[in-house]
Amino acid sequence: VSRQLKEEIRRGFARLEDPLAGLLVMLESSSDWKGKGHSLGYCITTELQLWIKAHPAVPQSGTKLKKLQARLLGMLSQCPANLLDPLISIYQLHTADRNYLLEHVSHLYLQGNYKEAAILSIKLKLQPDQDVEKMCTPLLLQDKANLVEDYVAEYPELQRKLLQTLDRWCEPGFNLRDITRPYQGLSRYKPEKFNCRVLSKLVFRLLERFNVDPALCPNVINQRHLRTLKYLFYKRFVEKTMTEENWGDHIQSTVGDNRWLQGHLVQSLLRHCDARGAARWAQHCQVPPEMLPQAVAEELQELHIQDRVEEVTKADNYESSKKKDCYQLPIPRENIHFLQTWEETLQCWQKVLQPGQVVGVDMEWKPSFGMVGKPRVALLQIALKDEVFLLDLPRLLEQAEADREKEKLPRFIQMLYSDAAITKLGYGMSGDLSSLAATCSALKGMEKQMQGVVDLLAVDKQVDGLSLEHSHEEKGVRQPEKGLSLLVQHVLGKPLDKREQLSNWEKRPLREEQILYAASDAYCLLEIYERLCKDPESFGLDSDLTESLVGKHSKKPRTKKQLNKQEAPAPSGQEYQGPRMEASGPPAPISPQEFSVVCDNMLQGLGRYLRCLGVDVRLLDNEDDHRKAAEIARQEGRVILTSGLPYQTLRSQVGEGRCFSVNCSEKAKEQALQVLKHFNVQVSLSDIFSRCQ
Repeated sequence: VSRQLKEEIRRGFARLEDPLAGLLVMLESSSDWKGKGHSLGYCITTELQLWIKAHPAVPQSGTKLKKLQARLLGMLSQCPANLLDPLISIYQLHTADRNYLLEHVSHLYLQGNYKEAAILSIKLKLQPDQDVEKMCTPLLLQDKANLVEDYVAEYPELQRKLLQTLDRWCEPGFNLRDITRPYQGLSRYKPEKFNCRVLSKLVFRLLERFNVDPALCPNVINQRHLRTLKYLFYKRFVEKTMTEENWGDHIQSTVGDNRWLQGHLVQSLLRHCDARGAARWAQHCQVPPEMLPQAVAEELQELHIQDRVEEVTKADNYESSKKKDCYQLPIPRENIHFLQTWEETLQCWQKVLQPGQVVGVDMEWKPSFGMVGKPRVALLQIALKDEVFLLDLPRLLEQAEADREKEKLPRFIQMLYSDAAITKLGYGMSGDLSSLAATCSALKGMEKQMQGVVDLLAVDKQVDGLSLEHSHEEKGVRQPEKGLSLLVQHVLGKPLDKREQLSNWEKRPLREEQILYAASDAYCLLEIYERLCKDPESFGLDSDLTESLVGKHSKKPRTKKQLNKQEAPAPSGQEYQGPRMEASGPPAPISPQEFSVVCDNMLQGLGRYLRCLGVDVRLLDNEDDHRKAAEIARQEGRVILTSGLPYQTLRSQVGEGRCFSVNCSEKAKEQALQVLKHFNVQVSLSDIFSRCQ
């Protein structure tokens, strides 16, 4: 706003007998103020707010102010968001009669203005005197979950009431139509967004945001555990990618003594095992005999220790034979050290913190299977050429806390990552460091000081022939390799044995299989790096691989272990494209009008945002198969924007550089910036809203 206009506005207020009444007259007679952005009405209002501070005698009181407040309330439902706070302040709405304000909000609600009623309630802090279920239900039906979060944000009691309501709606057998029936004629009603799956996700988001005890929502928690149970049965009996001991650990911790889950466990056991197998696992998980079908109960009575030994031996024989087809650790078992004391860890430091050292670094944590909270690192693996150190992080942090030397462990890790003379190898380091920061707050922001880091996730996209299809056809395996295992298979000849990946890494003592898996995961990085540096050309990489990689690390690569989701780790290169090995510059700048994309159906928000910036966008519908994106891209010469598992499939169906994977955890604006930067799209003011929305 120009200085001249501001001065003119202030002179105008000084000439008015009643500036507050004058502003209302202006706003009531003008349509300009109802638009978005900084309208003339907005400028006048904010200037009056400042002018009043300089003239304390101006504000009204008594009957006159009440009349002005009543007039203002009649206008507020049409008021743009940026005018609410200034107007509420100028007319001192917080001092108005609370019952009168509640009555006005109730009137808005009854007229069907649910969003306006909620926003005004938040601004006037009326929530404690309102029914949280009544206020939030229509907002959820209109897919306004963010407004619901804001509505309860400052009131822990309302947060608990809302969570209990959502949990009640997710109870098995509850009919959601009983909730939706009174709102059939609701504008912007989105019934597809109102189901147990969506509500469960909202519950977990609220639990995490407001740090509420998950025990408050037993139905949602049980449903999530049930999905975990089904997933574990799939991993063990369909994919056959989990060892029996590992599977048993997770089944036991998932089911616990919950009778409802125990019932589902028994049903699943009978679908996948015979009566004897079901009895053995029912015994292992301490399922009460009265919950078992007669055939299983009879087997349980006859079950002897010897039977179990024989069963386990059979499984172990099968599994040990399978390991021959996987990567084998080339160092003796006695060179793998499990460290639980500071004395042992100091010896490790002295060997690791040597100039010129090359170390493989990896981390493990207990999979959360979508439950609340960020994963906390349970094991830190550091591999040298002749030995591997496995650091028991929870135990070491506990000891440091007891010794009042909490900074010891973070200091060592910071020294390691910030030393340019030590080459650190990892795979998806951003995910590891994020979990490390959640485990030890002193390590937050450490990625800014990292030097001498090589993230092999940035390499696997560049390696010739590295794809799911290649792995599948060449090796003839039923389950195609993914991520690091695929890179190991291509460079070293055999994949990693990943059956211990989804282990309970917090349980002590670790099983022998876990120790070998953890050591292999870190050590294989050394062998891959050595092989690629010796002969980069045979893998389609730049000959000066060492110089092009050391010191570069991915700023936001894909999290290596997607264990907060109930799925195996996704294929490599999904959310981070990695530095090009060729010494080519960035693509030539183009305008949004020249940039055509097709957005996969999980990126509709990104597509709409890019369209606002003038990009030519086609969006897949929710029911469309991901492969449709490739058809459209080929027919119309568009770039595919996708995320997650579809990326690996789609990128093989279009030309190089014509498929880009977006980080799904970011908001549409950040995703758009990532896309524009990658393709060097230059947006000008005239591009914005140049296309029909």
